Amino acid sequence: MHHIQRRYSLGKLAFGLIGAAIFSSSAFAASTASDVDAQYKKDMAVCNSGQSNQSKATCVREAGAAREEARRNRLNDAIPQSQYEKNALNRCNELPGKDKDECIARMKQGTVSGSVEGGGVIRELRTTVPGTPNR
Repeated sequence: MHHIQRRYSLGKLAFGLIGAAIFSSSAFAASTASDVDAQYKKDMAVCNSGQSNQSKATCVREAGAAREEARRNRLNDAIPQSQYEKNALNRCNELPGKDKDECIARMKQGTVSGSVEGGGVIRELRTTVPGTPNR
């Protein structure tokens, strides 16, 4: 039996999430073919300019996939939270008890620093907890 170990780079995962968020933006919620094609041209311009934070091949593939999904009316921004936010909260759901509650609070109310380009995003939520007096 062979064991295959998969390693996922946080940076690559974050780039993929950002790419997915870019191409599932509200601009693709348009219903006409000309709107979909216009958005595809904008997305391709981003890919060709190198500003997508993805490899050009990945960017082009994502732009094409988003165009096809938009043509099939499968991109829907009527959902209250973006898919990115839902995924973040789903990761919190895997944590036990208080850790889960604190994770959800950080996702919804915390401050964000850093960047994907810089190697990572840090979320922080400061909570003041009254101490017990020393006796």
